[in-house]
Amino acid sequence: MAAVDRRQQVIKAAAKSFSLFGYKATTMDQVAKIANVGKGTIYTFFSNKEQLFDEILRGVILDLKHIAEREIRRDKPFFDNLQRVLDALLEFRSEHELFIKLSQEKREFGTPQAQEGLDKIESVILGYIEREVEYAIGQGQVKPCDPKVVSAVMLKLYVVLTSEMGKLREPLDKEQIKAYFRLFLAEGLEQKQV
Repeated sequence: MAAVDRRQQVIKAAAKSFSLFGYKATTMDQVAKIANVGKGTIYTFFSNKEQLFDEILRGVILDLKHIAEREIRRDKPFFDNLQRVLDALLEFRSEHELFIKLSQEKREFGTPQAQEGLDKIESVILGYIEREVEYAIGQGQVKPCDPKVVSAVMLKLYVVLTSEMGKLREPLDKEQIKAYFRLFLAEGLEQKQV
C-alpha cells in the first residue's frame, strides 16, 4: 500500500508542477521537492518526465470522459446533449490549471510536448463527439454525414463561439452561444423563400 501512496504522491506533485511551471520548466527535482520524496522514488515509478507527463494527461482524459458521460441524457435531443457536454468540458478546461499553462506555453514558447498534450486532449473530445454524432445518425436525429468531419466542425465552432469571439466583439453569453450553435448546425443560415 505504501508504494501506491508514494506513486500517487508523485503524480499529484507532478500535476502541480506541470500546472505551475508548464512542461518545459518542470524538472524531476522539482517534482521530488513538491512530493517530498527523493528523486530516485520518482524513477521507481516513471522512467522519465515524458512518461510522468503522459500519466498526468491520462488522468485528465479520464476526468473529461467522466464529465461527458455524466452530462449525456439519452432521453434528450442530440443538440441539447451536445451543448451540455461541450459546456461542461470547456468549463473544466478553462478552470483546470494544466490546460491554461499548456496553452500559454504553446503560445509563448511553442513547446512540442505542450502542443502534443493539448492535441491528445482535443483528440479525446473529438472522438467523443464523433461517437455521439454516429449515435444521433442511428437515431435519426442527424442527417447521414461523415461524423469525423462534423465533430471537428462542431468543436471548432464551439471554441470560436465560446473563446475566440471575445477578441472580435463583446463575448457571447451562454444563451447566445446556444442559439448560434443551433442556428449554424441544426437550422442553417438560409432564409426560406415563401
